[in-house]
Parts: sequence; C-alpha cells; structure tokens
Amino acid sequence: MQKLWKIATANPLLQSRLAKASNIHPIISQVLSNRGVNTINEAENFLKADLSALHDPFDLEDMHKAVERIKKAAEKKEKVIIVSDYDVDGVTSCAVLILALRKLNIKPYHHIPHRVNEGYGISEKAINYAKEKKVSLLISLDCGIANFEELKQLKKLNIDTIVVDHHRPIEDKLPSAFAIINPKKSSCGYPFEDLASVGLVYKLIEALFERGLKDHLDLVALGTVADVMSLQGENRILVKEGLKEINTTNRIGLKALIDVCKLKGKTIVPGFIGYILGPRINASGRIDSAEKALKLLLSEDAQEAEELASQLNTYNRQRQKIESDILKEALNLVEREVNFKEHSVIVLSRKGWHHGVLGIIASKISDKFYRPTIIISVDEKEGKGSARSIEKFHIFDAISKCADTLLGFGGHKYAAGITVEADKIDIFRDAINEVARNTLSKDDLFPVLKVDAQVPLSMLNLKIAYSIEELAPFGIGNPKPVFCSRNIKVKSQPVILGRDTIKFWVTDGKLTAQVIGFGMADVLNIVANAKHVDIAYSVSVDTWQSDPQIQLELKDVKAS
Repeated sequence: MQKLWKIATANPLLQSRLAKASNIHPIISQVLSNRGVNTINEAENFLKADLSALHDPFDLEDMHKAVERIKKAAEKKEKVIIVSDYDVDGVTSCAVLILALRKLNIKPYHHIPHRVNEGYGISEKAINYAKEKKVSLLISLDCGIANFEELKQLKKLNIDTIVVDHHRPIEDKLPSAFAIINPKKSSCGYPFEDLASVGLVYKLIEALFERGLKDHLDLVALGTVADVMSLQGENRILVKEGLKEINTTNRIGLKALIDVCKLKGKTIVPGFIGYILGPRINASGRIDSAEKALKLLLSEDAQEAEELASQLNTYNRQRQKIESDILKEALNLVEREVNFKEHSVIVLSRKGWHHGVLGIIASKISDKFYRPTIIISVDEKEGKGSARSIEKFHIFDAISKCADTLLGFGGHKYAAGITVEADKIDIFRDAINEVARNTLSKDDLFPVLKVDAQVPLSMLNLKIAYSIEELAPFGIGNPKPVFCSRNIKVKSQPVILGRDTIKFWVTDGKLTAQVIGFGMADVLNIVANAKHVDIAYSVSVDTWQSDPQIQLELKDVKAS
C-alpha cells in the first residue's frame, strides 16, 4: 500500500544547541528532537538512560499502602495468591513478583486464568482457589482494574486485594481494593504513565526492598517489549538495562528458550523479543495454559527447562497453523463483506474461531488494509473479540462510545478486547463505524511513514551510523531513525534474495551504498524501471565478509 512520507520539520537552532552541548552530530540532535527531546538535560538523560534516572516508586499512589500490606503479610506469615494475565506481560509480572516475595519468605500461590475456559481477569475459578487456600491477600497483575464485582466478592471473603495494572480505568471508575497501583488513575500524578505491568511490579520491588533487583530486569525487558510499550522514559531505561541482563543471563529457563529459538550467540535486541521470544511465551497461553511459560521462567533445572522450551516451540508452530487457517477465512470474509467506502473499521465474526489468535489476526488484517480491525469469535449466545488499530484511531476510546452495544470491554489506544451478544454484532459494527466517520479523514486511512530528516546521501558515514546505534533500544516510541534522500541514481540491477528481500546499489555521485529491503520484493519493478529513485531508509553498519560499511535498510521507494 502506498505510504505517505511525513518528514519531520527541521529545527536548525535546536539542532545546533543540542549538538554543541552533547557533542553529537546535528542530525542526531534532529532525531532526538523528533522523539520529544528538546532540552540539553533531556538529551543527556536520553543518551545516558541509566537506572539512577528512574522515578521514586513511592510517587505511585497507594505504593506505601501496598508495601505495608505485603510486609505485614510476611511478618504474620499470611497466605498470599497472585493472579495475573496470560500474556508475556502477565507471565513475566507473575514470575518477577514470585521471585521477589520468596526473598521475604512468602511462598505465594498463583493463578493464571485459562484464556478460553476462564477469559481475562480475576475469574470465579481464581476466587474459589483463593478461598480454598485460605489466603488473606490477593495481588492481581496486569488485570483487576475492571473486576468490580470480583473485588467486592473478595472483600466479602475478607481477602485484601492489591491491584497492579497498567490498563486505563473505564470512565475513571476504580474497583474496591486495598491498594491500586496504576499510573493511569487520574488521581495518581506519576510522571510516567506508560509502564507495562511488569514495570510496575519492578517499581513495587524497588519500594519493598528500597532498591531495584537488577537481576530481574531481563524479565522486565521481556514483558515490556512484548507488550509493545513505548520505549521512552522509564521504559527506555528498563529495557536498555534489561537487554544487558538478557544477553548475559544465567536464568536457566530464558537460556533454554534462547537456545530453542536458535538465538544462542546472537545479541538479543527488541526485535528478537517481539518476533521470536515473545510469541513463544504467548503461545503457551494461546494454545493451552500459560502455566508452562511461567514454569519455564522460574525453572532451576536445565533438563526441565529444555523440555518446557521445546513445548513452547511446539505450541508456537501449532499457533502458526491455526493462525494461518483463520487468516485465510478472515481475508475471504473481507472480500465478501467489507465495503471500504462505508467501513473504516473492519469487524469480522465467525463461529468457533480460536480465541488465542484473534489479536494476531486483527493485527495482520489491520496492517494489510490499514484499517482498525476487530475479530470476533462467536459461540451460541455471545462473541469475544480482539481489536487492533491505526495511529489516528484510539480504539479504546472509540469502543467506549459504543459501550451500550457491548457486554464488556477494555484495552489501550492500539489494542482492546470486547464481549458482545451474538445478535448485536451488526449493531456494534454500525456504531463503531459511525464513530470512525466522525473521527477519521481519508488521509488517516493511508499508512504514514515518519521520516526523521531529508538528507543528502553523501552526508552519511560510519561515525553517524555508530551514533545512531547509541540511540537504541529501538521500538515503539523510539523507532530506528528513518531518513530519505531524493533523486538517487540506481547503480545496479536489483536482485531478489531469500524471503522476498530486494538488494541493489545506489549513488549520488559522492557516496555509493548498498540498499537492502527485507520482505520488499514487491518494489522490484519500481527499482528496475527507474534510473533515479527517492528512497526512505534506516542506516546500519554491514560487517558481513568485509570491512564495516554503510548499509541502507529500505523502508519505501518511489521513482523520482
């Protein structure tokens, strides 16, 4: 699909000021400015990004109450249960808190709901388990903020609850809990809203022990990246330090997972978490129960860890097969049912679709058609759906405006979940498309490629390339910088390599560079038939079988 290039407005004065103060190239200053870094202090903090810059955990509302309650449980040897979500954020949150509580001589029970049999949040089964074990404190992780009735029920059972959740409260209403740690509460005022739940658990640990437990940062990074959190602010620090821990980890389960993914010996970067490690942990909760994933992360036995990692790998293959079959069905439905002139939001439903892959399907269809997409699996009376969205459409807010057509919902700006009566799906489809008609313009339905700066190709060199690497880790909120250069001569015939990768050479007469486009074989004709092209790209250093040299990773190309 054709992309609109949105080139950031240059700020030469700011570029110069930041460059001189921080001893960086002006183009790096421009990239920082594009990321919201506009002062010398902010630039220094961004480039340094170490643990000393984390905010005081007690700035989180209710943190004092939560810490005092947990310490009381430790002193009085109370029974504690942890209830978490079944995704990577939930599983890593659970693992980190279990390890931390053990240091306080608390051996907590835990319950991760089954995605299909129980669904998201604090389930009836979890409550019954807490009652059976006679616990007096329940801590919910990555869930709980919308469990109003369940928390009332726990209160009647004299079970205190601490909710650690990063999901935005619905209409700012809060459940009845002993303590709620959530920076998105309007009353909280914490300086950084976008922590994953595992990041909030790390803050809880900082408060409990009056220091961070650095050896847990590998799991914090894993959960933060896999939950697609913005890699700015505290997340940037936690992930940057966490990646160091992952790459030197002695955690038996994580090492086994890295081995089974054939990543041993490679430097783990956010992309490996998002596309390789994370999906295998998620596959446990999608295909079966997330218990195996949790057991793997907590394992202290190499043979057990190897077997569990292999099982997660098998689950992932099963997930891929299920996903492939459903994606074909969903794309057929798009052709038959979706009128793109009328429908800005794609809403598809079918009986019996596997709940564990709905979000993945929604994401793929949203990417393909650049439309907000909601995929619903229907049983006899109701449907459960996952939604994924595009930049200009806040899916949680949009769904909130359709609340009267739904049984329940929750989520973020880009992702959400819904429950709807089967006979009201058409009503919901009409309602959310009405919201979209009042929200989205035609231009909003074209994918935008954000370009950090238009530069002459000859400006690039290895020093700039290495400086760009210092801005890592890259991901949501801190993407790898993208530049564009115009009217560049195509110096070689393009060739197609494995996995639809295109490779060719370009020059501006002063600098000649190799261009490689992963998964971009479909631009072959554009490059082959054009003498000069406009290219958008990221800069990297190629060290394969040669001395280091500039390599351009293609993001888009147009005939000049």
